[in-house]
Amino acid sequence: MSSGLPEQRIHCPFCGETITIVVDTSAGSQSYIEDCQVCCQPMQVFIEAADGELLSVHVDR
Repeated sequence: MSSGLPEQRIHCPFCGETITIVVDTSAGSQSYIEDCQVCCQPMQVFIEAADGELLSVHVDR
């Protein structure tokens, strides 16, 4: 079953592991904190979206 929300693979800026996050493009551009699923460090996630389309994802410490 698909939720209709795109998944994006990112690399943790702390441990370097590749993880998958779900992106809500209906909210437009956004920034939020999400803990790495591997090392539990807090990552700042920057989402750029317009008209329901994912334009870019950037992750920082």
